Amino acid sequence: MTVWVSAWLHGFAAADDVLDALVPWAELHEVVAADELTAAHFDLPLPTEQPYSPAMLLATVRRAGASTARLILPIPGDLRGLGPQRAGSFGADAVRSGQGMLLTRADIGVVPSTVADGVIRWTVHRVGTAGAPDHTGLTEAEHALRSAVRDAAATLSALDIARHRPEVRDQIADTLAARPRPPWPQGTPGRVLRVLENADEVMAILGAAARDDGAAVSASEARARADALRPLAAAVRAARLAAVAEAVRALTDDRRAGLH
Repeated sequence: MTVWVSAWLHGFAAADDVLDALVPWAELHEVVAADELTAAHFDLPLPTEQPYSPAMLLATVRRAGASTARLILPIPGDLRGLGPQRAGSFGADAVRSGQGMLLTRADIGVVPSTVADGVIRWTVHRVGTAGAPDHTGLTEAEHALRSAVRDAAATLSALDIARHRPEVRDQIADTLAARPRPPWPQGTPGRVLRVLENADEVMAILGAAARDDGAAVSASEARARADALRPLAAAVRAARLAAVAEAVRALTDDRRAGLH
């Protein structure tokens, strides 16, 4: 959503393209305001009312004068990207969801959540000025992800707490096959897509490891395994943030716009 909205705001995608890109994620998308003040300010429905469609979200973003979008992936203990918003309702909602989108030059923050099978709700918050992004370059993030994979593998091997489970490869393959495969705007750098692909693969491995606590046989071994995998999860988030930021940069470059 962050990449597509940014491309649309800069004239490199049509509104219908943005809406079509949401289809692989859920059959139905609905838009509501987080509270009464937000509903009144942006003319959006409350969660207890009939929700709007994503097309109305785009109209709201345009009216608010947004220039581009920025992804955040906050979790408890790691609130990077939230800046001044970490204390407000948007920050709390984004942490619960593990993700959110800030619209720069607009007072809008949006958080997606799955509210039913095949239904994603986009909750709009009225926020203050967004803080400066915590910048990590794509090269640095990609290198950090590779290093985290090597370190985690070495640590788990040294701990000798993982039994051989033949079904793990099938679990990982099934997870990757079941993930949504949305289209990307024309001009999205191939390197960005490669990094996002790698991040998905690592997350599938982390998911498989979490299913039975990595075959750890004691509480201390389980803690050691969690300590080994925590930096890997953080590296995945950093890689995704850097990849999306690079895609947005490439699709909103003023020099590219001049050649459009």
